[in-house]
Parts: sequence; structure tokens; C-alpha cells
Amino acid sequence: MTVLFAIHAVDRTGALPVRLAHYDAHKAFLSDTTTHGVRIVMSGPLMSDDGEAMIGSLFLVEAPDRARVEAFNRADPFHSAGIWQSVTITRFLRRQG
Repeated sequence: MTVLFAIHAVDRTGALPVRLAHYDAHKAFLSDTTTHGVRIVMSGPLMSDDGEAMIGSLFLVEAPDRARVEAFNRADPFHSAGIWQSVTITRFLRRQG
């Protein structure tokens, strides 16, 4: 059985140049998540209120347990590059959509 988890990652101040430098590696990493035992339901950047700057990342993933989600997150090139100031992983119960 798989369950849903939300990953809410907020960039550290001034991380945009590093984010852009690692974007291709991050995108390639997300292209095949089967080795981590997770499936991305939805993902994308968090944006500033004016819509001009990427300020973090949001993922909704399906996985058998939290440990796989944590391992998936640690393997992300953005994590390795130190882009995220904080990461919160929360189990999610879909009601609608």
C-alpha cells in the first residue's frame, strides 16, 4: 500500500543562482524516481508573491513509507547543493482532486 506525502522545501536566502546551476541535474533526478520507490504525483517550484522568483519546491509523492520519501529527498541534487533552508515532510490525506 502506498500513501501520499507532501514535501515542502524552502530555499535559503540567496540560493537562486545555485538553484539555477543545479536545475538540469534536479530535473534529470526527478525523471526516474523508481529507484527510490516513490512516484511523483505533482511537483514544482514555490514562487514569490509577485511570481518573479523561485523560492522553494513542493512535491506531492506516493510512497510505501516515510523512510523512502526521506531518502528520496536526501538524494535530490538540490538537497546535496544546500539549496533548501528547511524541508518539511508530512503525510497527506487526499479529500478532493
